Amino acid sequence: MQSTLLKGKLHMARVTQAELWYDGSCAIDSDLVALAGLREFERIDIYNVDNGERFTTYVILAEAGSKTISMNGAAARKVQVGDRVIIAAYAQFDDAELEAFKPKLVYLGEGNTIDRTANTIAIQKD
Repeated sequence: MQSTLLKGKLHMARVTQAELWYDGSCAIDSDLVALAGLREFERIDIYNVDNGERFTTYVILAEAGSKTISMNGAAARKVQVGDRVIIAAYAQFDDAELEAFKPKLVYLGEGNTIDRTANTIAIQKD
């Protein structure tokens, strides 16, 4: 049996560009892509914290160190520059793989700078 789990995410990224007439995708600073364990052309889900939109696209690489998060093509209609988004990728694992698996979680601050990284999420309390 396979289980689908969160593989990696960029939490609270700020959209820096929205390019309607560019190939549909999400351009992400290649340093951030690597840190979150994502890959070029990988399917991603995007959750717009500011307007509630949820959509699927794929990763393309933006210049390393640029802090770029650009929604392209139809995805550009789902965001405004400056919106906060969560970018998540999932993978399927068998039971043996699950024993050692840890997601790559990247928490971003202003200007898409790295606040911290983690591989667990604290237990939610009341």
